[in-house]
Amino acid sequence: QVRVVESGGGLVQPGGSLRLSCAASGFTFSMYGLNWYRQAPGKERELVAGISSTSVRINYADSVKGRFTIFRDNAKNTVYLQMNSLKPEDTAVYYCNANYLWNEYWGQGTQVTVSS
Repeated sequence: QVRVVESGGGLVQPGGSLRLSCAASGFTFSMYGLNWYRQAPGKERELVAGISSTSVRINYADSVKGRFTIFRDNAKNTVYLQMNSLKPEDTAVYYCNANYLWNEYWGQGTQVTVSS
């Protein structure tokens, strides 16, 4: 059974930090590319960051470059998103995505709210 579970969301003040985690099971995690997406109310889901299976290729949305860091631990079947210098516009539900060839899995999302 495939499971993709995000955690680490919450309420944080502007300028603060959060680390999101995404723990997966039920598939060969190390073969999959991993992405973090987010969706704010009334907006389309957007790609925030992505990392290849071996961590060689990493990409970020322009809006988060220099503030967010994606990394993975294949031994723990977990991918992380370290978010620093958070802004109110980072408020969204954050989703973890795993993909390899024709297979794709999503988590249920974790809410991040940046507000004073």
